[in-house]
Amino acid sequence: MSTSAALKPAATQPDLAAVKQRQHGAWSSGDYAVVGTTLQIVGEQLCEALDLRAGSKVLDVAAGNGNATLAAARRWCDVTSTDYVPALLKRGQERAAADHLTVEFREADAEALPFADGSYDVVVSTFGVMFTPDQDKAASELARVCKSGGKIGLANWTPQGFIGQLFKTIGKHLPPPAGVKSPALWGTQARLEEMFINKASEISAEPRMFVFRYRSPDHWLDVFKTFYGPTLKAFAALDESGQAALKRDLLALLGEFNHADDGTIVVHSEYLEAVITKR
Repeated sequence: MSTSAALKPAATQPDLAAVKQRQHGAWSSGDYAVVGTTLQIVGEQLCEALDLRAGSKVLDVAAGNGNATLAAARRWCDVTSTDYVPALLKRGQERAAADHLTVEFREADAEALPFADGSYDVVVSTFGVMFTPDQDKAASELARVCKSGGKIGLANWTPQGFIGQLFKTIGKHLPPPAGVKSPALWGTQARLEEMFINKASEISAEPRMFVFRYRSPDHWLDVFKTFYGPTLKAFAALDESGQAALKRDLLALLGEFNHADDGTIVVHSEYLEAVITKR
């Protein structure tokens, strides 16, 4: 070993357990379902991309309030909906009951799924598993519980899209923990191939666009500050001047992405829709 190599400081290893605990607190705060319910179309489109067949066993991982869950259940699939936030599972249960859909709901950690190898024909996650601190472990779990020849369907925000830029903006005011990979990497073909190449016979990914529609910039900001855990926690962690600076930057980001000219918000947010066939 050279002297320079010996003197080089070791890379800081993030405390992933602590990161997960903070994230759990963020997603448990506010009421993500208020935002999540507006994303329903993504779950429907993902189920179509997967060409779901009636009777298929489907697992929704980090399901939130159940967008992909409900979409799969509407296609007569045998669905298990999981999340590590019980309050979100309860919202999913309420939605399923309202539509008279039969779904099994179970509390579960995406990095340690309580299911046997190859238990499901299809495993899905919409804007959920991408937020796990240990990305490789979560990807391995998705593949493990999917049967050989089965499919893994994902919808993940891209780095360059609106939500990817939202997290980048928040990170300027509250830097993320050192060493933790950005969730938006799940929205790139390269990262998906890194995580799944040894587990998949095919990885197909296409950029899609979700459109956020709100009454006004202030309406969007009020909803995300009140109900969207990461934004709520960011504002709570800042002092008054910090909050004002973050608000200015978020409104500027909205202005950059907004397509409306009538005072409302029509923001196009890119995500990557992926269908991975398990080897």
